[in-house]
Amino acid sequence: MTVNMEQTKEQTKKKSLADKLKVIGPGAIITASFIGPGTVTTATKAGASYGYAILWTVVFSIIATIVLQEMSARLGIISRKTLGDAVREQFDNKILRFGSVWLVLMAISVGCAAYIAGDLIGTSLGIHTLTNIPTNVLGPMFGVVILLLGLSGSYKLIEKVMIGLVIVMSATFFTTAIVAKPDLGAVFSGAFIPSVPSGSILTVIALIGTTIVPYNLFLHSSSVQERWNKPEHLKESRWDIIISIGIGGLITAAILITAGTLIHGVEVSSAAEMSLQLEPLLGDWAKVFISIGLFAAGFSSALASPLGAAVTVSNVLGWKDGMKDKRFKIVFTIIIVIGILFSALKINPMSVLLFAQALNGILLPVITIMLLLIMNNKKFLGEHKNGPLANILGVIVTIICTFLGLYSLMDVFSSIFG
Repeated sequence: MTVNMEQTKEQTKKKSLADKLKVIGPGAIITASFIGPGTVTTATKAGASYGYAILWTVVFSIIATIVLQEMSARLGIISRKTLGDAVREQFDNKILRFGSVWLVLMAISVGCAAYIAGDLIGTSLGIHTLTNIPTNVLGPMFGVVILLLGLSGSYKLIEKVMIGLVIVMSATFFTTAIVAKPDLGAVFSGAFIPSVPSGSILTVIALIGTTIVPYNLFLHSSSVQERWNKPEHLKESRWDIIISIGIGGLITAAILITAGTLIHGVEVSSAAEMSLQLEPLLGDWAKVFISIGLFAAGFSSALASPLGAAVTVSNVLGWKDGMKDKRFKIVFTIIIVIGILFSALKINPMSVLLFAQALNGILLPVITIMLLLIMNNKKFLGEHKNGPLANILGVIVTIICTFLGLYSLMDVFSSIFG
């Protein structure tokens, strides 16, 4: 009898552990989305230029992302509406409604179309380093694979791919950070004592901007509805967000720490240059580790860009059939085809990227303000609307995002007209 009771307790314990692992899903898609070539390159340059001094930026970015994504997920679970639905229904004034809807549509669609080429090129660089196959051949190949994934209409398949890519990135970049043997005291100091070294402000903004991504808020409010539909599920969703996005922050931090340890003071143009510094420690495996990490980061972000655009357009325009909707697949296809063409022709998308950066500079604070308004609307959330703490955190993040947006706009205009 005692043995049976002990076995039952053990089985319950094992089931409980398995259940905790099963909550990982929608949050992992968000992590896979923001850990792309831009994040890898920015974190590498941050470490190379400033050591561990601006590691605190990664900590702030992750806290801010968790705050905003929790709101988006809560909206989806409680109201059974996406952020796009809520944006469309928030304003009674027709001019405000029309303006907010089309601002979101334009900025996110153009932004995703601009960034997809860079994501495919980033994906290709990892494999190019190992095989020497030209990037303008690899880019379209990976684009076709991503197109087939999107056209499958299977959320579960995409979620599994994203979770797998997060695992690959974690294993790769955590290993390189451990092998690099950083100064742990300096790491903790950089993480929790904010400082802004001379000339680092644009890098600080870039690190925040590559983590807090506007279309991820639309994507999350939609994806959680595939997994959860009751208020009791909020706890599981929050664990998913904290664990998944926390891992994303650790990946970004690991990249910055590795660069800060091995190539501090060295001028770098891409993350691939870290493999040279890792060769004394990892030998021939150095290039393999960095290449796999770059591939996983590029592929995950390249998959998220058209997915984010298609989800946002579907949400805002009120298309109800999700990923199986023909119109969803058309938007997904258009975005990925643009990326395939850019990567195949080696077209420099810099002018389009500057325009997208300007739009996102406007969009980020606008979306965070809209999100706060929506999260305080009883019509959508009832008793689950924001409390005082959530509002305080949301306002702080919104102020930072507004500063980020204004500074990004100024930087874009100075690049264009300076």
